[in-house]
Amino acid sequence: MEQLSLFSAEVNMSAPLASRLRPQTLDDYIGQEHLVGKGKVLRQILEKDMISSMIFWGPPGVGKTTLARIIAHMTRASFIDFSAVTSGIKEIREVMKQAEDSRLMGQRTIVFVDEIHRFNKAQQDAFLPYVEKGSIILIGATTENPSFEINSALLSRCKVFVLKALTPEDMRRLLHNALTDRRGLGSQVIHIDERLLNAIAVFANGDARMALNTLDMAVLNGRIETDGSVTVGEEVLEQCTGKKMLLYDRNGEEHYNLISALHKSMRNSDPDAAVYWLARMLEAGEDPLYVARRLVRFASEDVGIADSGALSVAVAAYQACHFNGMPECNVNLTHAVVYLSMAPKSNALYVGYETAKQDAARMLTEPVPLQIRNGVTSLMQELHYGEGYQYAHDREEKLTEMECLPQALKGREYYVPGNQGAEASVAEKLRQVKAFKKALREELSNGGSRLDDGSCPDDSFQPGDNSYLSDGTYGEEGDGG
Repeated sequence: MEQLSLFSAEVNMSAPLASRLRPQTLDDYIGQEHLVGKGKVLRQILEKDMISSMIFWGPPGVGKTTLARIIAHMTRASFIDFSAVTSGIKEIREVMKQAEDSRLMGQRTIVFVDEIHRFNKAQQDAFLPYVEKGSIILIGATTENPSFEINSALLSRCKVFVLKALTPEDMRRLLHNALTDRRGLGSQVIHIDERLLNAIAVFANGDARMALNTLDMAVLNGRIETDGSVTVGEEVLEQCTGKKMLLYDRNGEEHYNLISALHKSMRNSDPDAAVYWLARMLEAGEDPLYVARRLVRFASEDVGIADSGALSVAVAAYQACHFNGMPECNVNLTHAVVYLSMAPKSNALYVGYETAKQDAARMLTEPVPLQIRNGVTSLMQELHYGEGYQYAHDREEKLTEMECLPQALKGREYYVPGNQGAEASVAEKLRQVKAFKKALREELSNGGSRLDDGSCPDDSFQPGDNSYLSDGTYGEEGDGG
């Protein structure tokens, strides 16, 4: 364990780059704006010096230890860095005795326990009495869900703060700081392309320590020029990371080029091309959840009711990405991409909505027909709200001749089904429904009345034949192609 009262004034230039650049104030701290940004909860607690025991939960390299050291510095407390990997109950008791002695002398002690989830129940329980009586302020760091890995008695005495992986913007800022700060690489002249810095940021996947160590290694292995400057090329970076630096920027043009290639390959029913573009994105560091969201959209935009199961597959792939993460979820996404590529295609839902959107934008004040308004008060009923409403369930065929579109849009069609997959059956069903309604309206307009025996003016429509089966087909006529 390491005990510090203040931060060291001297910087050991032989230490790893991540250690040399460790921030000493919240203003220098990069990331976790949701916790330490201006006016955010943790920052306010620190500025008011009202800290209590807490747990930092987050992935590696997001600043858990750094934040604990900043807290110690801001509160002027004694700081004990304690590792759950190398310490046992004996060491805990020794530290607790030190902390108790310091408390009696008016000195607060922050005990920072890295990877606290590695302590067993007995070891975690050893902290309890000292946390309860205020001998120590315990700050634990864990990469595991504290609800499962930390004793409930100890957890109930700690506030849990969730730290997030650093964003690509955070990572780029961090790397630029490393190149200019004299505690880091600022004393050297280093030539490195912005694209390679982006590649390091993607490779590190939100882990600041990995990003800085990768940059440090690349600079150490860079080409020394005659003027003493160092040039870091693509080959050097590939050797340091063990992977090819693919041309990719999550926020740049290539990002949109690749997702476009994936989308259009699936639309063209080309699973080989689609899987290739998927691999290009994932291996370059794309967020798998972004890809999964695009697949969910594709399932309705380009497949639709031609195969309603496509949406279920896409949503399941999104959930699998949450469960598994990379690299395990790559096969879940491949499953969805191949399924969507081979599914029958229809853009009828997309076209229908876009057409309706244009009409809605032009006619935002078009009144809702009185017959389908909800007349819930006596005044509304006096104004004829709901008058003429026809309850479809009162009819054997579950259909009425009632008009539901505004008068100005009467007869307008938005959903026009195609003839692929299950949508061929939907098209036939819709044709029957519209023919039935048309015939019934014509009969009523000619002074007739609907037959009391429940028969239909159009024999092509059979009462009760309107159940949408789970496999996306209608009636008993198969899948329609």
